[in-house]
Amino acid sequence: KLPTMKMLLSLIALLSAALLADAAPPTCYSRMLSLSKEITESFKELQTSKAVDSCVEMLPRLYLDIHNYCVLAKLRDFVAYPRCERVLEVSELKEKARSLYTIMISYCRRDLVFLTDDCSALENPILPPIESS
Repeated sequence: KLPTMKMLLSLIALLSAALLADAAPPTCYSRMLSLSKEITESFKELQTSKAVDSCVEMLPRLYLDIHNYCVLAKLRDFVAYPRCERVLEVSELKEKARSLYTIMISYCRRDLVFLTDDCSALENPILPPIESS
């Protein structure tokens, strides 16, 4: 029974080491990128939700590109928008947007490179074509 237990523990240790070697720690950049995508997706879901308050229709559009300098103003405007405080989903989304803004201007400021300052691109994003299968 003891050799089987040692072999099982060795196997577990080997698999754990393989998993840890594969997982890279998140960087500032990857955190900003994933949070911006999460916020954009949550906003899309909020807009298509049937149980949403009418104030959601009036919210500033929220498409985020962390490589566009205008994203900072976009995040500030969204967080400061005075309506929809009573809608829990909007409050949660505003909190995520506030977090992203803080990360971008404080913690990850040196890791961020703005490639454009085209504010209209955040209002009317050019989405990649949908691939047909």
